[in-house]
Amino acid sequence: MLNKLFAAFRANNTEELPDPDAELALGALLVRVAKSDQDYVVEEISLIDRILARLFQHNAIEAAKIRATCEKLHDAAPETDTFAKLIRETTGLSERLAALDALWEVVLADGEPKEAELRVLESARKAMGLSFIESKAARERAIEARRQVS
Repeated sequence: MLNKLFAAFRANNTEELPDPDAELALGALLVRVAKSDQDYVVEEISLIDRILARLFQHNAIEAAKIRATCEKLHDAAPETDTFAKLIRETTGLSERLAALDALWEVVLADGEPKEAELRVLESARKAMGLSFIESKAARERAIEARRQVS
């Protein structure tokens, strides 16, 4: 079913995009959160690269290439729920919690969370089948991670 949905989005796009897996779905969600406030800054881009490298054991160049693919998927992509449901259906709880942590890291990357970023994150959280309490804990972990880096 998802393949048909993505094929429909690709019909208008001459560039062939890969069928998303959990990694590409998470990357596209990270891009979607970062772009949702209309201010896609270098700090967010480099953070997405670091997250993809950390979670999926890529080197910096591989992570940047995957992020670029995720940007294209985001541009041609379906709703946030579709990516998040793909993550829910293809990963376990620990991976979904790691995805939520990563989303919070990107939301907090450029300072205070913006309303548009929070809407995307909340939609993804619900579609991944995670609770508000799990989201609150993920936010606290992301805040603590930012403190350790600073």
